[in-house]
Amino acid sequence: MNLLFQNALQRKAQKTPPIWFMRQAGRYHQHYQALRAKHSFMELCKQPELAAEVALGPVAEFDFDVSILFSDILFPLEALGMGLDYTDHGPQLAYRLTPETIGQLGDVNEAINFMHFQKEAVKATRAVLPTTKSLIGFIGGPWTLFVYAAEGSHAGSLIQSKKLIHLFPQFLEKMYPLLKENIRLQLEGGAEIVNIFDTAAGEVSPMFFQEWIQPVISNLAKEYPGKIGYYSKGTQPVFFNKAFTDLPWAGQGFDHRCFMPDCFKIQNKGFVQGNFDQSLLFADDADFKRALHNFLGPMKDMSIEQRAGWVCGLGHGVLPKTPEKNVKLFVDTVREVLS
Repeated sequence: MNLLFQNALQRKAQKTPPIWFMRQAGRYHQHYQALRAKHSFMELCKQPELAAEVALGPVAEFDFDVSILFSDILFPLEALGMGLDYTDHGPQLAYRLTPETIGQLGDVNEAINFMHFQKEAVKATRAVLPTTKSLIGFIGGPWTLFVYAAEGSHAGSLIQSKKLIHLFPQFLEKMYPLLKENIRLQLEGGAEIVNIFDTAAGEVSPMFFQEWIQPVISNLAKEYPGKIGYYSKGTQPVFFNKAFTDLPWAGQGFDHRCFMPDCFKIQNKGFVQGNFDQSLLFADDADFKRALHNFLGPMKDMSIEQRAGWVCGLGHGVLPKTPEKNVKLFVDTVREVLS
C-alpha cells in the first residue's frame, strides 16, 4: 500500500499528495500501444496477466502512487446479455434498452460469475505492483450504465435515457445486485477501495441527480462503508446535498470545472481527487508549465490541514495522444512544488 494514499483516505495532513490519473494506462502510452498491437482490447481486459501488465506500465514509468484495475465500465452490460464489441467507432452493444428489450436482461447469478475475471485481474495486478503502490478498482455508475444501454454512448443530451427513466427501477433489479457483488469481488481480489465512475451524471439537473442517481449510489456507499469512492463528470457543487456528503464515502473525485480548494468544503471525509484540466497537457511547454503552476498555486497557499485528503490528478482521464513528457513533468512538478 502507498502511505500517501492511505493518509489521504484517512484525511491525514501531509505536504505531498499522492498522484494518480484516470485512464493512466490508456491509449496515450507507448507501453499500452505495444501491448495493443499484439492483443485486442477485450483480451487486455479479460486476461488477468495482460490486464496486470497494462496497469503496471504507467506506474513503472511515471511513478504514480496508485494503480487502478485495467478494465472497462461496460462489462456488466455484457454480463447481462447485451453483447459487447469494441470497434474503431467505440464500444457497440448488440441491442439498445427499450420497453421491448428490457426483459431480455439475463440472470444475475450468471452475470456475477461472468465478472470474476475482474477479481482475477485485480489479484494479478496486486501481485506485480511494488508493495509501496496502492491499487483501486472501479465500476460504472448505475445511471451511466443505463445511459449506455439506452443510447449506445453517453454523448449528447441523453434524450432517450431521460425519456425512458421509468425503466430505470426495472434495470436496477438486475444491475444493482450485479454491481454490489462486482464491488465485493474486486475488494476480495485486493482493491483497497472501489470507485464509482459516473461519466453521464453531469448531463442531468441537480434535481434529477438527487431523485434518480443519488439513492442508488447511496445504497452502494452504505453497503461498503469507507470503501467506495465517487466521481461524476460535469457535476457542480449544487448537486451534492448534505444527505450525499453524510454518506460513508472513501472519498470523491471532481472534474476540472470545479475550483479545487472549494472541493474540500463539499466532500468532508476521505480523499478529494482532482482536478487539472486534462486538455492542458497538450499545451506548448511554456503554457503547460504556467498552467500547472497556476493550478498548484492555490493548493500550495492552503495549509496541509486544509488540503488533507488531496489526491492530485486530472479532472477526467488522460486523453489519447497526450504527450508522455507532460505526464512525467506533471508528476515531477507536483512533488517538487509540494515537498
